[in-house]
Amino acid sequence: MRLFISIPLSPEMRRGITETMNQLKKAGVRGRYIPVENLHITLAFIGEMPDARPIQKALANVKIEPFEMRLSGLGTFGNLLWIGLEKEPKLEQLVSRVREALDEAKIPFDRKKFSAHITIVREMSGNWRRTQVPASSMAPDYISLMRSDRIDGRMKYTEIYRCNNYI
Repeated sequence: MRLFISIPLSPEMRRGITETMNQLKKAGVRGRYIPVENLHITLAFIGEMPDARPIQKALANVKIEPFEMRLSGLGTFGNLLWIGLEKEPKLEQLVSRVREALDEAKIPFDRKKFSAHITIVREMSGNWRRTQVPASSMAPDYISLMRSDRIDGRMKYTEIYRCNNYI
């Protein structure tokens, strides 16, 4: 199964992002828009694993400090359009703790440098630069181990473990 660890978004933040995606569509920006139910922040991409239990065990020891995340603007990685998040040291620390737990458990994961963003459009074309991102923030309640499946040509994400170890 294909796995990743993420922070799910609050309904309020999803509404703000949906508003941004609607503005982009009106501005003529084309591409594969991410379904609202799939919006998230990836903390670590694991990929194919036959068994999720070692990951669940590793995450059970990850401590989470309360913090706020705020949307900050649009950007791109090639033709992938994303909404960024303001720099938040506690988010960076959480990512480090998650990745250290995976390392200690000898669970392989994608080691790309963490960039706090929410992917909103793949294979994007058009002028997105005038689109404003609404002020939106949230305090994450937990992190999730997610399974990703392609069903009828669409990605479906399913939470298989929830970690809410607040300090």
